[in-house]
Amino acid sequence: QEFAKSHQVIAVEMQAHGHTTDIDRPLSFKQDADDIATLLKQLNINKADIFGFSNGASTTLQFAIRHPEMTNKIIVASTFYKKAGAPGWFWPMMSKPTFEGMPQPYKDAFLEINPDTNALHRMYERDIARMLDFPDISDDEIKSIKSPALIILGDRDVATPEHAVQMHRFISNSRLAIIPGGHGDYIGELTTPQNSTLIAATISMINQFLNDPVSKDQ
Repeated sequence: QEFAKSHQVIAVEMQAHGHTTDIDRPLSFKQDADDIATLLKQLNINKADIFGFSNGASTTLQFAIRHPEMTNKIIVASTFYKKAGAPGWFWPMMSKPTFEGMPQPYKDAFLEINPDTNALHRMYERDIARMLDFPDISDDEIKSIKSPALIILGDRDVATPEHAVQMHRFISNSRLAIIPGGHGDYIGELTTPQNSTLIAATISMINQFLNDPVSKDQ
C-alpha cells in the first residue's frame, strides 16, 4: 500500500498459490521469472522494477539474469544464490519439514482465497520440493546482472551477512543493507513482530533507491 502511493504496483501470484491454480510442470525460480516476463508482456510493460522477498527474491535474481532487457531496478530481500549461503541451521531444518510446521496465518490466507485443503497441501509440498532442489546460481550469472540492485538482509536471516556481502561485490551496481533482525522483520512479514518504525525506515530506503536517477556505478 505504501509503494502504491507513488508507484504502479503489480502483485504477482505464482503457480499453485491461491487464485493461480497449479499445472503439471515442475516449480522453479527460473519458470517463475519467465512467467513474470510473460505477464509483463501481456500488460504491455516493457521494463519494470522487481521487488522480491525470500523465494520471491530468488525469482527476482532469475528475472534479472534471464530478462535483462525488461529489468529496470531490482530489490532482493532475504535470499541467497548458493545453498552454502544459508546459515548452518537452515538446511537441516528444511530436511525435516512438516505441514503442521507451516505458519497458520499462511494456511488461513490461502484457504480464504481457495478453500481446497488439498490444493493448500499440494502447494506446501511443491514449495518444499523446490527449496530442497535449490540450484546454485553461478558466480558468472550473478556478475551478469547489470541493473541497479538493492540487497536487503536481516542479520539473523536465512542467508548469512557474509553471503550478502559476496552478492553485493558480484553485482556491480548494487547497494547493500543489513538490518538487525530476522527473516522479514524489516518489512513486517506476516508472522513477525510489527515494528512500525522499522518498517517505515525500510520503505523509505526502498523508495529512495527506486527514485534515485543514478544508474551507473558510484
